[in-house]
Amino acid sequence: MEIISRVSKGSKMDQVYIPKHRSGFSIGSYVVLKPLEKESAVEKPYFYNIGCIEPVKLHIITEIIKIIDKNYQNYENIIFAGSFLERGFNFNDVDLLLVSNTKQDVKYIKNIIEKNIGIKAHIILIDIKSLLEGLATDPLYQMMLSKCISKKRFIFNVKRKVLYKILDLQLLKSKILINNFDILNGVEKYYLTRNIIALYLYILNKKLSKEIVDKEIKKIFEISVKLIKQNMLNKKSFLNKYKKIYKKTFDKIMDSIQSDSK
Repeated sequence: MEIISRVSKGSKMDQVYIPKHRSGFSIGSYVVLKPLEKESAVEKPYFYNIGCIEPVKLHIITEIIKIIDKNYQNYENIIFAGSFLERGFNFNDVDLLLVSNTKQDVKYIKNIIEKNIGIKAHIILIDIKSLLEGLATDPLYQMMLSKCISKKRFIFNVKRKVLYKILDLQLLKSKILINNFDILNGVEKYYLTRNIIALYLYILNKKLSKEIVDKEIKKIFEISVKLIKQNMLNKKSFLNKYKKIYKKTFDKIMDSIQSDSK
């Protein structure tokens, strides 16, 4: 049994009043008095290219920030990104970057989040230097952080630096769709398609965001993102277009690598 009451001032001794009609705490029993922990106020997070977000998601973000505040020391920022921020509830977990120059185990925090909130958290622990390098050289980082919510304000004015050998390695991952079309589900096909289009636009020095990439997917493949996620695809037509954009991207990367080596 637990009763919350306040300490009152008495003439000789201060006292705590409890209800006379109660199911526990019989006369003469010993009890422990301790202060009720006050929740520290959580500052309003910063929104980047977020038009609106459901109140329940904002509550989840607030609770996750509280958990990290209590269980992780000396971090720089918390940045929420990914499908969790899209409208609706078509997400499996919460993606977030925990920016810190000190490394601590985040498995414990993941477990607390899942236990207390009932949702899995995909936490990427990253230091500031690596984050800035990723934003400068990795199109997927740029696309991910084009739409995000962060605990603290951040302004990363980084100059784009194209490292073609790194892009070539990323491009190889996109080949998974070509070789495994029949066993991949629609969501997996969408993410691989999104990644190769992001690479393609990045090489062309185009601005990146999820909306821009999705629009380009619809233009190139002549099909909506929704239908791709639902796996409603014409295999022959889709793969032909995918292979063409793969070759274009590959050729562009190879040409640039050769130019850089001269």
